[in-house]
Parts: sequence; C-alpha cells; structure tokens
Amino acid sequence: MSTLTKQTLSHLDWLEAEAIHIMREVAGQCERPVLLFSGGKDSICLLRIAEKAFRPGRFPFPLMHIDTGHNYKEVTDFRDKRAAELGERLIVRSVEDSMKRGSVVLKSADESRNKHQSVTLLEAIAEFEFDACIGGARRDEEKARAKERVMSFRDEFGQWDPKNQRPELWNLYNARAFKGENIRAFPISNWTEMDVWQYIEREKLELPSIYFAHTRPVVRKGALLQPVTELTPARPGDVVEEVMVRFRTVGDITCTAPVESNASTVEQIVVETATTTITERGATRLDDQTSEASMEQRKKEGYF
Repeated sequence: MSTLTKQTLSHLDWLEAEAIHIMREVAGQCERPVLLFSGGKDSICLLRIAEKAFRPGRFPFPLMHIDTGHNYKEVTDFRDKRAAELGERLIVRSVEDSMKRGSVVLKSADESRNKHQSVTLLEAIAEFEFDACIGGARRDEEKARAKERVMSFRDEFGQWDPKNQRPELWNLYNARAFKGENIRAFPISNWTEMDVWQYIEREKLELPSIYFAHTRPVVRKGALLQPVTELTPARPGDVVEEVMVRFRTVGDITCTAPVESNASTVEQIVVETATTTITERGATRLDDQTSEASMEQRKKEGYF
C-alpha cells in the first residue's frame, strides 16, 4: 500500500487498498481481533475486503454479531448463510441474554434495545478477551462518527473519549492496547454511502432482500416511516399505508425506518443515492432524533 497513491488508482481501488491495509494492520498488531458482521451492507463490504486481504487462507479472526433479538429475519438469515458460505466462525451474542443476566434492564417492555447493544458487546469482548473489534462504521453517517479515528482507542471500561485520541498520520495506524483495553478499527471509515453502493455494484455482492424496493405497511411519523410489525404495531389514530419502500440501512426493527423508493436493483440504488439530499442516518433512524449528542453519548458508553 505504501507504494500506491490515489493518483495511480481509481477511487474505489484506492479505498479498497487502504481498507485491506487497515485490516492487515489489525491482524498484525492485535492478538485477538474480531470482525463485527450484522448482515448489513457495510459489514458485507468488510467481508469482501477480508477475503481480498487473507484468502486463500482462513480469516485471522472470527465474525461476531450483537443481536438485539429484534432484527429483521431476512437480515439474520442472510448473516448465517454468508458466514456458512465463507466457512468462517460466527459468534452471536444477544441483548436478551444480557437481560436474563440482569446487566440490561429495560425501562419499559417496548423500549428499544438498540442502545443496550453496547453492554452485550462489552460482555462479549470480556468473554473472548478480544483486543480489537473491526466494524463497518463510516464518518459520513453521523457527526459523532466523524470525530472518531480509524483506530479508535477504548479504555478498560470500554469507553471512548473524543478528546483523547491517537494521532493518525498518513496511513500509519497504532492498534496497540494493554490488556483490558480495546481498539475499534474502522477500515471503511472514509467511505461514503455512495462508495459502499458502488463497491457492492462493482463486486456484485449479494444483499438481504429488504435493501431493495418492496411493498410494506407503514405509518408516517413526521418525516420518517415506521414499519408496522408485531414489535411496532399501529397505534390508535395511526393511518396505515401500503408503501413501496426499501431500507438504506438495517438494524433493530424498533428504530430502523425504511424510505420510499422504487429502486429494485443495485444500479437503481446508486442513481437514487446520487440524488438524495437527506443523510442515511437522518432518513432512517428513529432512535437518534432526541438530541444531536445522542450518538456521541452512546459511543462514550461503549457503542460501536
């Protein structure tokens, strides 16, 4: 990677080469890394990067998903299928297990479990003694993510301090951590949503079906669409509509909104992404609307 420049490579080639370099740095510097794989589009790109970084050998780390228990079945089924196709170990740890242990206590039965994933993640890190978690977060998703380094240091409590981060000069990355500390590594941190979709198009990557346009019952909640499901039923007074939608991002059913769309192919999604004026998270997240600082606070507590 050190001999390559952005001028000698296409944009996607350069992003891919840098991501491969970052992933190899994690594997080389860390004793027990793990790759976070949810079945979503960003982590699907990470799997392809891992293939290019380490095949024909096995990945030097397992895959792991922190499951809220409220994820879309299309996505978790895809997660299991893709891990099996690759022949890689998949670890699944659930917020429900943390609830049974008493380490997660919901304020109400219908509270979103999404923010509680940080507790289950920290428990899994301690269980397997992982010293690095490779994730698919991108800086363009949200303001707090834009503050974070590619190699994001977390202290012995799993906490992130945005005012105490390591310098990253050129493509020199420090993934060293003492026992009990942790690194969150983000190989596609500098990618945009458009980069992800163009990479998926170029690499012909398979995706869960809910990324493509389909008809779904929804209720309009301001500018967002809330899917009508067993977990998110229509309330008295709600107007249920059958709308052609797709998901720009996937996550916990209780906090992930679809967007109106007729895009049924990756090519159509690329065109649609090029013309949208609303950020991915702004158009789809029902849980980050309470405050501009909500994501940053969650990250300080150990969130991805």
